[in-house]
Amino acid sequence: MSLTARTTGRLTLGLTLAGWTATPLFLVHFAASIDAWTSNGWRYGFAALLWLPTLVVLRLRGQWPKGLLRAAAVPALFNAAGQMAFAESFYRVDAATAIFGLRLQLVFVALGAWLLFRDEREVLRRPRTWLGMALVFAGIAGTVFLAPGARPRAELIGVALAVAAGLLYAGYGLGVRRYMASYSSVAAFAAISQWTAAMMVLAMLAFGRDYGAAAWSLSAGQFGLLLVSSVAGIALGHVFYYMAMARLGVAVTAGVLQLQPFTVAIGSWWLFGQTMGAAQVATGVLAVVGAVLLVAQPKGAAGASQVPERSSTTSPRQ
Repeated sequence: MSLTARTTGRLTLGLTLAGWTATPLFLVHFAASIDAWTSNGWRYGFAALLWLPTLVVLRLRGQWPKGLLRAAAVPALFNAAGQMAFAESFYRVDAATAIFGLRLQLVFVALGAWLLFRDEREVLRRPRTWLGMALVFAGIAGTVFLAPGARPRAELIGVALAVAAGLLYAGYGLGVRRYMASYSSVAAFAAISQWTAAMMVLAMLAFGRDYGAAAWSLSAGQFGLLLVSSVAGIALGHVFYYMAMARLGVAVTAGVLQLQPFTVAIGSWWLFGQTMGAAQVATGVLAVVGAVLLVAQPKGAAGASQVPERSSTTSPRQ
């Protein structure tokens, strides 16, 4: 690999981590101003508009992949449901705990891959897989239940939503592998974005405050920041992720991104005064170690959650 490729990979990996760290912080920031339905509708709607020209160009050039939108529907359904649970969790529990809860996604992916794909079943025969799962479970339980003071019911609901988001995002990743394997990552993600945005906007119109018009009450600067969060976490975050993965590999890229709970925790402390106890940090480290054991494998669970390897540029969420 050339020095330029490695440098590009490190840069895009850093930008991915930065974007995916910022997204939960943006959600917490806007929680006092707009509801989760409105936040999702505007962010995903704007991201879909940015990706729409990709599909238009494919159509105009006569390169439209047959059955693309139909194939994208199932993964998008999981993605939209996961994002709804993901965003709502930050309205109920601190950002770091929510992100740690989301780590259970890796366990769900491993189990789902075992059920759906014969070539993935070897992974669950490896001791490191079971050790990784055990560490993830133990670590997440520690971050939830070793918090200073008893957690109120609302926070426990937030944790449950984060775990549910992890389950749904696992379904999304497995759905991408099952239904989108014959499409390029650019076309796949662009199509999934349109379906996801449509569901998000409909949910905003049905459940959002003032049918989503509450976003207009934001100042111009805050509204612009809302759109920036869409670009950082969704529209460009996924592009940077796959650029990094293509240059540095799945294991290195996914392993570095396991730092996200800690970068989010640091941001939450700095911006909102949200803190974690020493015991939570220690068990959080266990969860991340377990996550790295799961993703840093030559084949199997880590790969199940990715867009097809033949793709060159496009993980769920944010």
